[in-house]
Amino acid sequence: MSHTRKLMNVAMFIAFGIMLPIGFHFFGVVGSVFLPMHIPVLLAGLVLGVKGGLAVGVLTPIISSFTTGMPPLMPMLPVMVSELGVYGVASGYLYQKNKLPLVWALIGAMLAGRLASALVVAGMVALLAVEIKPLTFIVGAIFTGLPGILIQLLFVPLVVRYAG
Repeated sequence: MSHTRKLMNVAMFIAFGIMLPIGFHFFGVVGSVFLPMHIPVLLAGLVLGVKGGLAVGVLTPIISSFTTGMPPLMPMLPVMVSELGVYGVASGYLYQKNKLPLVWALIGAMLAGRLASALVVAGMVALLAVEIKPLTFIVGAIFTGLPGILIQLLFVPLVVRYAG
């Protein structure tokens, strides 16, 4: 894939990552339940690899936060930048470099991203005295986001197989 084409794909996934949550919120669907921003990031990592996945994972929540207010700057933006950045890197690494089966790469990326977000929350607690317990946060995020996780496990492999 040419450098220009890869940049165009990164931009497309970022745009998708900004527009999908807007669509969910327009219909009154809560983003923390269905995790719509996660889907384009995971897809980007699986399709574009580590660098493309990282770019989409880091830039999407930043651009979205400054243009739409979602996620809020504090405390969620740093958490989501780390989580989605790791999603992009891990999905690309596990699927393209390590040649793991698609679903296992996806699960590994989702676990790695959740761990990264827990570490950022722990850092925020230590440095900023934020009143969140990292383990409570991660368990709550997983249980709240179960519908989104199930959608990711069903939808993302279908898209990757169809696009591939």
